[in-house]
Formats: sequence, structure tokens, C-alpha cells
Amino acid sequence: MKPSRSALIALLILGVSEKPAALELQSGPTESSGGPTKPAGGPSAVRVVTDGAIIWDRVFTVPVAMTQVPEGAILDVIAREGPWYRVRLPFDASRTGYVLSRQVVPIEPVPQAPPEPPPATTVKATPEGGDGGQPVDTMSIPRVAEPPELDGVLAGRPAGAAVVKDFRQNQPGDGSPASEATIAYVSYDDKHLYVIFDCQDRGGVRAALSKRENIADDDRVVVYLDTFHDRRRAYEFAVNPVGVQRDGIRTEGQTTDYNFDTVWRSEARITDRGYAVLIAIPFSSLRFSAADNQRWGIALGRYIARRGETSFWPYITSRVNGFVRQMADLDGIRGTSSGHNAQLVPYGAFTGSHYLDPNLAAFAQSEEARLGLDAKAVFRNAFTLDTTINPDFSQVESDDLQVTVNQRYEVFYPEKRPFFTENANFFGTPERLFFSRRIVDPRFGGRLTGKAGGWALGAIVASDRVHTSSNVGVADAAVGVMRLQREIGRDSFVGVAATSRDVGPASNEVAGIDTLIRLSPTWILSAQAIGSFDRTSTREKRGSAFNAAISRGGRHFTYNSSYRERSPDFSARLGFIQRVDIRTTDQYVAYYWIPERGPLLSFGPVASASIGWDYAGRRQDWSVQPGLSFHFRRQYGLSLFHTDSYELFNGVEFRGFNDTVSAYTNQSNRMSFSASLSRAETPNYSPPAGVAPFLGESRSANVGMTLRPTRRLRIDEEYYFNHFTNTAAVAGSAIGSTIFTNHFSRTKVNMQFSRALSVRAIIDYTSLEPDPSLIAYTLSKGLRGDVLITYLVNPFTAFYAGYTERYDNLEIDPTGPTLRPLPTASALSSRQLFVKISYRFGL
Repeated sequence: MKPSRSALIALLILGVSEKPAALELQSGPTESSGGPTKPAGGPSAVRVVTDGAIIWDRVFTVPVAMTQVPEGAILDVIAREGPWYRVRLPFDASRTGYVLSRQVVPIEPVPQAPPEPPPATTVKATPEGGDGGQPVDTMSIPRVAEPPELDGVLAGRPAGAAVVKDFRQNQPGDGSPASEATIAYVSYDDKHLYVIFDCQDRGGVRAALSKRENIADDDRVVVYLDTFHDRRRAYEFAVNPVGVQRDGIRTEGQTTDYNFDTVWRSEARITDRGYAVLIAIPFSSLRFSAADNQRWGIALGRYIARRGETSFWPYITSRVNGFVRQMADLDGIRGTSSGHNAQLVPYGAFTGSHYLDPNLAAFAQSEEARLGLDAKAVFRNAFTLDTTINPDFSQVESDDLQVTVNQRYEVFYPEKRPFFTENANFFGTPERLFFSRRIVDPRFGGRLTGKAGGWALGAIVASDRVHTSSNVGVADAAVGVMRLQREIGRDSFVGVAATSRDVGPASNEVAGIDTLIRLSPTWILSAQAIGSFDRTSTREKRGSAFNAAISRGGRHFTYNSSYRERSPDFSARLGFIQRVDIRTTDQYVAYYWIPERGPLLSFGPVASASIGWDYAGRRQDWSVQPGLSFHFRRQYGLSLFHTDSYELFNGVEFRGFNDTVSAYTNQSNRMSFSASLSRAETPNYSPPAGVAPFLGESRSANVGMTLRPTRRLRIDEEYYFNHFTNTAAVAGSAIGSTIFTNHFSRTKVNMQFSRALSVRAIIDYTSLEPDPSLIAYTLSKGLRGDVLITYLVNPFTAFYAGYTERYDNLEIDPTGPTLRPLPTASALSSRQLFVKISYRFGL
């Protein structure tokens, strides 16, 4: 039977493009032979040769497209029906559809699941200690005489290791079996922990050869290790299918800290049935107790990018609030130590600059050469002491572009300097009392971090160069930071934090106590109380702050309620505190439906609300924001939000709103895209002298795109636009007059020649075109080019060479020692060349 005319018309209407296959299927019935046949004697799997081939739900009546599959995807064949093949859906093997035979070619031989290993140590479940009465998985791993190799595992010879197979989805199907088979082999020897992943993938591996850490959009496998078994903090080691590494520290209640770096080895290989990865983690790169018999927590994960699928062993559910607490127990490691673990990292850096000095209206030259030494020592496997002489606090990578025009509060820039990023999670508290960018140019620094017996300690001391208020010299600020935590029970803790900054007669001291208490598997309570003392040569101020929050995490329902207050005299000079004299409460609630079938992955409403008063009881602001989000299985989504708001600024009351729509897609191996559009009414926070703040209308757009033409080349493009107009006649201007127009864009190109060698180029353009009669800004345009060559052996042994050139809309006035504006960014304002090299010596 042939497809009906209506089916063929539907194919044409829906735009199916049929490319002639390189090889026609030779087995099975011909087009005229009619009914379905089993694929016996022919291929039981086919490979798609037409990118975007459609799988239809039926072929003999009007069909409906079920999904599109990329070129290279492998489909399991059930039967042949005329010119169609009935196949299993790649993302749901329980469902079937039809694909045209001319869009596929047979697979010979048919890819098989990873080979069944010989008998080896396996994992088991123990009944004690689980959440809500659930058993806890336990892995007992063997010591091996020889390091395992990828070739042996791929050939079915795992050389005696603990074997893990039962990977379960966390997203999208909480508890469902992983859609692709994964086997992991875990073992250890005197110096390393080994994990090998053998990953089947019938739909095409997604991976790029990129810089270390830059694998968020790739397929990957992950090892999580809770080496102190405190169910609070875990190391994370991730590798993509071409061997690129990413490591981090995952701490409950905080975002994963990917600034953490250590030395370990990875090897990867793409195979005809998927890919395989070997991870070798030196015990010298881990911190753990001094016990002879180690008991850790462990979890193994896999991410399939094209499906947005995350799976774990053991089963980790989003119905429980917390990740590390759900990890399995790891037994069997005995007689290991980090050894005599010390390292020296000397470095040298040279910078030469040619720049326009706005104070002199003339160009100046500067050259700086710096030599320094970083040292690290580990005590009793658990404590790390980092010291530095003439420290390297340079920042190689550029800051991300951020909107800074017409912002009421300080904009947050994340830390990127290596000394401060390592183990930064040790110093985290609900109120950010330590913001390391407050330390600008230290002469020396030291840091101690570690954990023992349920106690966690972090401490930093530094001497920071600061310019005096008279700007005639440099004084040193003595900086100290301390953080101490004590575990309470299994998943709770109490902690204290203190900071101190002293410059001559001025000083600032802050101390606080905080706690986190797990009330149930889904509910968490946190609180913090703080006091501050700030002194200058003319006055003293004492302040206080307090915050508390209760949150619920789950697969469908999420809720968070918080309260925060800061007194008018509260001051934390080493922290990131955007405003004081405030009492505010915030609420957030979300509910997501998660269909088992269909294109939608999840959808549901989201709502947040906040209200704040000052210490005198005057209402300062409030906002209400309902929204709706949709996330689809094919890696795209849409969100809609509306905000109504009120705020009191400089004694003037304002009512505003904000409507935002945003979307993203990451369906393709070659491209990802995101965009947002917003229309809002918001105050003008920077009116010129003599003009009161007034309400304006803002229209903004933000677009981001990533292109991956090859596995080695990545191009990132970002563009932001904001047009701000007045909503009432102000300072003689008509309604709708432009207050400012702001553009900025960034083009970033990275070419990765090998895992170590890369060349990165950035072009930034910024433009601010204001009306000075309506806002206190002047015309500003800038164009900056930045090229960086990197050879990164590991995070501590590296070579960098960079060149930056910047053009602005200011030039030297030939008639006098002043600067005059230009309409475009066409005048050179600075050039800089730098070279930096560092080398790690392990002792």
C-alpha cells in the first residue's frame, strides 16, 4: 500500500526535504510489496543521512510530525512498511514512528550495547541512613596492581573494578532509566582513584575541543567525591568526549564553585557506539581525613546535551532538597595518603603600556616586570596553607560586559583572580561579608583552609596597597578574614565569620554567626546575625544586620521566604553590601508540571514578591512579579514575566512596571541562541543638577548566539540595546524625548589547536549617547580589541601572551592641554602588551 495523497500533501506542506541517500536500503519489501515486515535479514538499525529528518506518527492518513532528528542519529528499526521504516523514537524507546527510507542508510554491523564485563566487584544497597527511609547505596572498590586503561575496558577487560550500570535520570524523567546505556568502572591504587565510563550514544556525540572548563554545552561524564563524608561539600570532576576537563566544588546551599582548580588526568575517545572516558584523580589533589580506612561519598553522572538529560548513580532525585546528601557511600580505600604534598609555583609577568592620561591630556608610557612565588603545603591530608611573595593577583581574562548606565546600586563583578577563586566556598555566608575584589593590589597574602572532626576552617591575611585620600602616596591596608563552621547532626551546621580592615587610624571590623538547619528532606532553614564597628579619625559607628530564610525544594513545587535587615550604620568594607537602612522581606514560589510524553519537558507559573521599609518605618519599595515558563525536550524554552513595582528615591515616589519575554534554543550541535525583550517604566536615577528624578520608559533587547562551525572553533556573539525616554515634559523637553541610547556588543572567537594551546580574540564596542539636559552623562564610545595566546598544561603551569588596543571618542586638543570629544571611537587611547609564565614544581 502506498501512502495516501493527503499524507503526501502533508509532507509537502510541512516542508520535508528529501535528499537522495548515499545508499538505498536493499533488504525488506519493495515499495509495492505492501504490509510491514520484521527486519530479519536486514538492518535492525539505521543511520539518518538527512539533517532534520522528521519522524511521523502515521503514514496512511494525514501524518503529524513527532520529532526531528539530526544527521548521524541512529534509530532502532521495528519493521519496513513500503518506503517507510517504523522506528523507535530516540528520546523515548517506548514510542514508535515512521521515517522515509531515503533519509537513512543501514548500519552494518548494528551497534551493540557496551560489552558485558567479566565478574567484578559490584555495588550493593544498605538499609541504614537513607532519606525518608530509603536505602543508601554503597560501593566497595578494589585496589588494583596496575592502572586501568581505556583499551582494556573497551575490549571487555575492566581489570577488576567496581561496576556501576543502573544510571537513573534526574532530568527530565526523575527516576526513569537513562535513555542511553552507561557502564562505569571504579578502582584505586596507591596514588590515584580511577573511574572509566563506557557510554553508548545512538544519537550523535556533542563535544568540542575547547579551553579547560568550557564544556557546559557538551556531553560529559562527572565524578563527585565527598571526601570528608559530611554530606555538605563535594569535589566535582567532569570530562567531555574529547577529554576537556572541568573541576569544581559543590556545596549545599551555594552555587557550584567552578573557580576551583587542581591537577588530575583525563583521557577520552569517541567510538563507533558512543564514547569512553578515563579519569585518574591523584589522592594528592584531594583533602580527606587522616583515617586509615576511608569512608567517602560518591556519585557518578552523565549529561546528554541534545536531550537535556542528566542521569546519576546512585539515583538522585529532585524531590529531595539537596544533592550531596543523596550520594552513595564509598568503602574500600585503605592505607592511602596525599603524601608529602607541597608545591611551588614561581611566576614572571611583564606588562608594557602606552595610554592617554586624562589628567595630563598627554600620552604616557609604563613598563612593569614582576616576579613572584606561590607556595602550597598540605598538612594531615586535610589542611592547605597557601602563601605568596609578591603575589600574582593579575587577571588574564576580561570581565563580562554588564549594564552600568542608570543603575541605582553597585554592579557585581565576579572574582577571576586565581588566588581568591580557589576554595572560595569556605568563606561563603548568607550575607556576603567577604568580597575579594575589595583587595585590590596586595603586597603579600596567605590562606589556610581545611576540615577535620566536623570543623571547617578558612582564613585569609593580606597587605593591600591603597592610595591615600590625598592621592599623594600609598598606604597599606591590613586585611584579615576568618570563617569557622561546626557540623550539627547530619545535614546542619553553625558557623562564625569575621573580617577586619585597618588603614592608619581607620578600621572596619565585622563579626557574625550563622546557621543552616535541615528540617526535613525538602525544607531548610537558615539565619545569620551580624555586628559591625567602623572607625575613622573623626567618628565611630556601630551597626547590625540580620537575615533568615526558609526554603523548600522539590521536583514540582519550590518555595522560598526570606527576611533581611541592615541598620543605617551597618558597614562591611570587605563585603558586597548594596544598601543599608533597610528591612525587607521576599517571597518566591513556583510550580512545574512535568509531562511524561509530548514535546514539553516542563511548564508552570512562577511568582515573586518583595517589600521593604527603612528603620524609621517608611516604605521604600515593593514589587510583584508573576511569570510563566515553558521548557521543551528539544532544548528550547520560553518565559514571560510582568512586574509591578514601587520605590521611593530621593524623596520622590515612583510606580513602575516591567514586561519581559525571553527565549532560548540549544537544539543544534553547531549553534545556540538566546534573546530577551523588555519594556519598562523606571526612574532616572542620575538627573543633571537642578532636575529632580523623574520616570522614564525603557525599551531594551539582549541577544546572545554561539556558533561552533568545527570542534576546534567557537564564536560567541552578544549584543545589548537600551533606549530610555521620558514619560513627562521635563527640563523643557517634550514627552518621548530620548534620555539616552546605550549599545554594547562583544564578539569572542576561540580557536583551540589542542587541549593546551588556544588563541582567543575579543572585540568589544560600547556606545552611550545621552541628552545632558536630562541625565548626568556625557557622550561615550569605545572600541577595544583583545588577543590572548594560551598554553595551559595545567591550572598552575601556563604561558600567556596578550595584546590589547582601545579607541575612544576623546583626543588631545592641539590648541591646549585638554581633551576634546569626537563623534566616533576613532582615537587611540591605550595599547598594552603582556606576557606571563608560571610553572608548578611538585614536592
